[in-house]
Amino acid sequence: MDTPSAAGAREPAGLDPESRRMILDTVAQLRKRLLTPERIRDFDRREVFPEEVIREMLGPEIGLQLLMIPEPYGGLGGGARDSCAVTREMAKICLGITTAFFAIQLGADPILVGGTEEQKRLWLGKIAAGEALVAYAVTEPDAGSNVAAIKTKADPVMDDAGRVVGYRINGTKQFISTGGYADFLTVLANTPEGPSFFIVEKNTPGFQAGKGEEKHGIRASNTSPLTFTDVFVPADRLVGGVPGQGLKQANQVFGYTRLMVAAMGLGAGEAAMDIAVAYAKERVQFKTTLSEKQGYTHKLIIPNVVRLGAVEAYIEEIAGRLDAGETDLEVEGSIAKWFATEAGNRAAEDGIQALGGYGYIAEYGVEKIKRDVRITTIYEGTSEIQQNIISTFRWKKTRKSRGAFYGDLAAAMEDLERRHPGLGAETVALGARALNRLIAEVDARRLTREQIVMFDLAELMARTEIGAAAVRRAARLAEEGDGRAGRAAGIARLFALETAERFERNSLRILHGTGEIAPAEVEALLREMRLPELAGARRGAIREMDRLADLVFGR
Repeated sequence: MDTPSAAGAREPAGLDPESRRMILDTVAQLRKRLLTPERIRDFDRREVFPEEVIREMLGPEIGLQLLMIPEPYGGLGGGARDSCAVTREMAKICLGITTAFFAIQLGADPILVGGTEEQKRLWLGKIAAGEALVAYAVTEPDAGSNVAAIKTKADPVMDDAGRVVGYRINGTKQFISTGGYADFLTVLANTPEGPSFFIVEKNTPGFQAGKGEEKHGIRASNTSPLTFTDVFVPADRLVGGVPGQGLKQANQVFGYTRLMVAAMGLGAGEAAMDIAVAYAKERVQFKTTLSEKQGYTHKLIIPNVVRLGAVEAYIEEIAGRLDAGETDLEVEGSIAKWFATEAGNRAAEDGIQALGGYGYIAEYGVEKIKRDVRITTIYEGTSEIQQNIISTFRWKKTRKSRGAFYGDLAAAMEDLERRHPGLGAETVALGARALNRLIAEVDARRLTREQIVMFDLAELMARTEIGAAAVRRAARLAEEGDGRAGRAAGIARLFALETAERFERNSLRILHGTGEIAPAEVEALLREMRLPELAGARRGAIREMDRLADLVFGR
């Protein structure tokens, strides 16, 4: 994608709102016909990959896969906002089914970003025509999330004239979604020039898919090990036609694919909260409904509504930037993926608790959501990998910009506070300036070598950027007179207050944790970071939760 020029951004990619709404309506219809709650529970109980159902969803009457394919190759040309919206709604139905669809998108991505024109027309055309399930074969038993550590090899095969006519692939892949059913796969393997993607069809001699794994969750998806033994692929199956481009191609899509997983975590978490909120309105305990009890609402529901609502604003913002043509949003993808999946997992956990004994019963759906959403914190890069990416790259950016990155964010929030007071912008600004000072101290003390310090920093970095997005959305909705403005304002304020709490905890742990900084120096640093002011931002938090609970429960 091209970066918009200063003279004006190009027309954003993707569908118009009406077309997106039509696709979302199609997803809603799936719940009534193909993907009823009863069928979803049956797939889960029997650990069935419903191949016929998935292929019907690719057929001409539904054709959901068309969303991700550009128009020149037979698709609808949907953008990141469209894919996030559809992925989020699919995740509310079943994360296993969503994973199967995500595998198609993921498998197509190397071709989308790096394929030759001929490869795009042929292979993307097959997907658009509903002829192909696709898998993305990168992960290996010993490499895990470290893509650069793969061992699968692709050795060139020469003709008599010394020209490369193909490659022989040898190696194994692990945890491959839809690997046992895919019609073709995009496989990452090492060539003499470096890692490269290859297109491998399922019936190619030497390729074998192993037995599907028995899994804790997402049981309606297939996850299989793959073996490649002298698998010959012609030279025209090398994605892009130039070897050694695989890591570049993989990195090009991380910002996008991790945003899609973030949408999965968001949708699953929202589904759990929808069940818990509806239950609380009906369940009477000690003469009043659970929705009237602070011990229920303020512990199990409102904090999750706040986290999910804040990261929803961030996901929508980053998706819009992608559609506007921005590139190099890998860190933003990591922030969205880490926070949304952890928030979705926590929401599902609290959803079980909210339903008491019923939460543990399959019929009520929450326990399945919990089993399913857990994987989103693992696949497409574990939460810990995301924290490494966030802290390392934001630390380097802060140092390179001499503090301007978070300094500019703070200034923008201070300006927004003047125009829209009471949305939490002032607290986000305080946090951003405190973060700058904390990063500088960590850098000066060489505490970047302490991984747990970097994890604590990653949380503060992610929360600061997500908090800013939540504030911006609340301000925009207020300006537009949107009926959702009140809820958005409550979410922005409460997220900022919760982030202030995390600043206090994480800063103390970072500065005191190694025992290398004298207590008097720590106290001076905390005053310089204005931590007492951040702590004071929590004033009135309980009343704020009361107000948001009124909106959530319709009290």
